[in-house]
Order: sequence, then C-alpha cells, then structure tokens
Amino acid sequence: MSDVAGWGLAEGDLASDPLSQFEAWFDEARALVRLPEAVALATADREGVPSVRMVLLKGWDERGFVFYTDGTSRKGAELSANPYAALVVYWDPLGRQVRVEGGVVPVSDEESDRYFAGRPRGSQLAARASHQSAELADRAELDAAVAAETAEHEGADVPRPPEWGGFRVVPHLVEFWQHREDRLHDRLCFRRMGSGWAVVRLSP
Repeated sequence: MSDVAGWGLAEGDLASDPLSQFEAWFDEARALVRLPEAVALATADREGVPSVRMVLLKGWDERGFVFYTDGTSRKGAELSANPYAALVVYWDPLGRQVRVEGGVVPVSDEESDRYFAGRPRGSQLAARASHQSAELADRAELDAAVAAETAEHEGADVPRPPEWGGFRVVPHLVEFWQHREDRLHDRLCFRRMGSGWAVVRLSP
C-alpha cells in the first residue's frame, strides 16, 4: 500500500477483493483509532424516509458485514420493511473512509446465540430490559426493568431475547476513499459484477 503520509491510493494499491482491502485498512486503523469498528448505519422505512445512527461492526467475511441490535428497534423495523442499508466508517488519523451499500439479511439464530453468550453479563441484562427505541416515562422505568431482569436470572445464564440478533449487510458496492490535498481525494469503488468485482475510480 502507499505510504500513508503520501495520502494517495492507486488502483495498484488495492487488494483483489473488497474484504481483503477492508481488513488491510482496518488493521492499520486499529493502531490509531480508539473504536475503528464504529460505523454509521443508514436505513430507510417503507416510504424511503431515512435514519442513521452509530453501531459497532462485530464481524465481516466474504458474506458481508455484521452488527447486532434489537429487531423491534427503529432500525430493526426499517430493515424488516426495507431490507437495504448503507454503512460508512471514517478513520480520521488515516484520512480514510469506507462506504458499503447492500441488501440486509438476518444472521442465523446460532450466530446470534453465540455472540450473545460472549457479551458481558450487564450487556445481556440490558438487552432484555431495554426495548430499544420505545418511549420511557423516565430513567427510573429503565432502571426498574434492569433490576427485574437481574433478579429473575440471578445465578443462571441470561437467555438471548428472541427479538435480539444480528443483521448482515451483503455488499454490492464498497468504496475506499483516501484523503488528498486540495479536495482531490482518491475514490476507488468495488462494484459487484456477477460472482466477482469490478473496480472503478470516482471523481472526488
């Protein structure tokens, strides 16, 4: 890859597929960014009204990019009605941005169970107590729900809520953006073409 200080990205710098390229950039970001896995997730409802929020990537492979959430939350409801999403990560110290667009599918129950079982107990209890995106009368209502879940599962494993699980963004587009001076950034985009990928350069 090009020297980061040179702020350049040429076609010859790219890996042969977007997953390998993402992993290479992520490994460099890991050393410089506190939460390199933090991404903005954009969804839209059935009418196309968008919403966006930050989530944490919890895995990626040749099948796509995975995050976890409450399926009854706003994003969960939007993904159920309109199963497409966009992700963007920005690593400021490296002057790099990655954009992902694609369809969204639920991960398997087995994957969700495995991930949930590895979460800290407090996060497990919170996932059961909090009905994400639902209105609360006050903070005390949430605290009481957490206390109730804590008491109910004292001394036992905390089961995954059936509505809580993972979603996988299956990309048809992955764009790698590298900062350059005078707004002449490099934008190289992988686009799905059948079973492979085509790379195009976009104007900044």
